[in-house]
Parts: sequence; structure tokens; C-alpha cells
Amino acid sequence: MGPLAGIRILDLTTVVMGPYATSVLGDLGADVIKVEAPDGDVIRKVGPSRGGELGPLFLHANRSKRGIVLDLKTEAGRCALLRLAETADVLVHNTRPRAMERLRLGPAVLAGVNPRLVYVTACGYGQDGPYADRPAYDDLMQGAAGIAALMAESGDGVPRYVPVNVVDRSVGLHTAIAILAALRHRDATGRGQDVEVPMFETMASLVLGDHLGGLTHLPPTDGGGYGRLLSQQRRPYATADGYLCVVVYDDRQFHGFLRVAGREDLLADPRFATFAARAQHAGPYQGEIAAIMRTRTTGAWIGLLRGADIPHAEMHDRHSILEDPHMQAVGFFGAAEHPTEGAVRSMRIPTRWSDSQPAPSRLAPGLGEHTREVLAEAGLSPTEIDRVVTPDGERSTSRANPA
Repeated sequence: MGPLAGIRILDLTTVVMGPYATSVLGDLGADVIKVEAPDGDVIRKVGPSRGGELGPLFLHANRSKRGIVLDLKTEAGRCALLRLAETADVLVHNTRPRAMERLRLGPAVLAGVNPRLVYVTACGYGQDGPYADRPAYDDLMQGAAGIAALMAESGDGVPRYVPVNVVDRSVGLHTAIAILAALRHRDATGRGQDVEVPMFETMASLVLGDHLGGLTHLPPTDGGGYGRLLSQQRRPYATADGYLCVVVYDDRQFHGFLRVAGREDLLADPRFATFAARAQHAGPYQGEIAAIMRTRTTGAWIGLLRGADIPHAEMHDRHSILEDPHMQAVGFFGAAEHPTEGAVRSMRIPTRWSDSQPAPSRLAPGLGEHTREVLAEAGLSPTEIDRVVTPDGERSTSRANPA
């Protein structure tokens, strides 16, 4: 059942950010109803798919959901959504707000249908600023929030994007948090509200939390930036036969590392004598660590560092992490049988609960798989449902979808 059992969420989001947020809530027990247009969420087509409509990104960001198709540009589709909203707790979308207003599905309309509804807009930019109507994607927000410039500063001078949808997933988590907080407020006051989660402002707060530095002060005390994070040496260290991730951070770790490395002579260097000095000279400090790491094999270092309790971790890629012994011991990866995709790999919820342990409730839905089921629950008659269901919406409705 999960801790959010009894909460119903109408999920009108697409691509990654919004679907990731709602999948987190679905895994925690919420009844998430994914509402798609007749042609489906575009992310369905990204990556390999045995059945042709369920790529890996979609599969992982849309588990624990039921899926329906509504054409919100039609009166029948719009009215069906309003019927669903009457008993929903949350409606979340990432369509530009003006488009939702044109559909007559803005927050005021929904509040008139259900005053207790939490209406969440996940958008690119705050709607009271001049960028309100600009489109937003992960790459654009990485650049706008300063991540691409940080990659250049800490690397070879060429701006790059982090090869993970880091904005979508970070802002997705903020969206999930905002939804939970708004539900807490609703339960305390009886009132729903309109909540806006902008990507630009959210990521600016995340990036500048690390890098505002002396720009925090007025007037500034330095040019900003956290030296340790910006050091070009901050990377997995090359060993004699591979790579190893090592963090030698506080004084205890530094002294222990020099002891097992046989380089206690570095304690006499004033640049490295204290934590503050090492932070000020992060580049040279990490350069010395890098030179030392090249003198032994990865296996030899793991033995030495483990014995001295120095933080380290093997450097995985997307293949080797699947075989990691810790991941196997905690049962992080599993397998399930999908009706169209066959055997698929799954990932468990990473949190552990002493009571109400959540778990994914179902695999990602086929396009329109639960349309008739959900609309019937909302009280629509068979005739009304027939007016709503499109030919595309009929697809997959008879498929079983095991948990």
C-alpha cells in the first residue's frame, strides 16, 4: 500500500521531470493516473523497445501509474478530466501555463471544481518574470543555471552538459517535495492551492549553494566558486592499472593517507598543513594525491585505504554497477515480466522503512491502458466513456499489467 495510499494524483506531465516526480510518489503508494494525449508522451519513443511504445526512459519514469488517454482539446476530454479532478488530491502538469488557460484548465477553473485540489505547475521559469513563456529543457537549464560554465572552468575550458538529466531529476524531486508539503497544508487547513515549481530558479539555488562563495557578502569578498569542486584534479584518480575514487578530506584522513602511502614528508608543506590551507590550495593538493595514486595498483590501494578507513569507492560504469556486490546484497536490481517488453530490469525504491515499506505497484502502462477503468471509477457511463475514448485510447486497454 505504501505511506501515500489514498492520495490520487492526476499526472499531465511529459518527458522526464514531471513523470519522475510522480513516479516517486507512485512508488510511495499514491494512485497516479498518467493522462496522455492520443499520440502519447514523446519519451515513449526514446531508446530500444520490443513493443514499439515503451522505451527505457518511459519505463523507469512511469512505473506505479495507471495510464489513460484524453484529448484535452475536445470538450469530451476536458469534461472527463474535470470529473476526475472532483475527487483527486493533486493535478500536476508541465505545459506552459498560458496553454493550460487556453484549454480552460487553469488553476482557477480546477479550484472551482475541487477547492481542496493541489494544482502544481512544473515550468521552466517563474511566471512573474520576463522569461515566463520560454521553453525549457534539461540542457537549456544546465546552461542557464551555470553548470555548463562550471564544467568549462573545472575542465579544458569547453562548456559541457553533465551527461545525466540532472536538472529534470533534481527539479522533479523538488516537485515531489512541494506536492507533499502542499498536501500537508491542505490537510491542516482544508484548502488546496496553486503551486509553481520553476526549473531555472530551483537549479540556481542548487548550483549557487555551492558556488556563490564570497559573492554571498555585500560587497563581495571574493569572486565566488568552491575551489575543491572546481579543481581540474577533482576526478577519479588514475592508479597503476585503472582508476579509483578517493576523498582525502579532513586531517585524520590526510594523515592516514600519507602514512599508508609513505609520504609523511608532505606534512611539512604549509600548503597542506591544515584543512583550511588544503582548501585554499585545492589544485596542488589534489595534484599531489593524484601523483601518489599512480604508484600502486587499484587492488593494492583498496587494501591500504580500507585498512586505514580512508573514503574510497570503485569507479563503476553502467555495466559494472549491475554486478556490484553491495547492490546484489541489498537486492537493488530485480526483474519483472512486462506484457509487451518481456523481461525487464527494475530498480527497487532506495529507502528502507520499518513500517509501511513502499514498493512499485505496477509497471509502466501502455498508451491508454486504463482509460475505461479510470473513467468508470469517476462515474462516467459507458456512453460517456465511448465519447471520450479515441481509437488510440482503445489500445492496450485489455492488457494485463502485473505489479
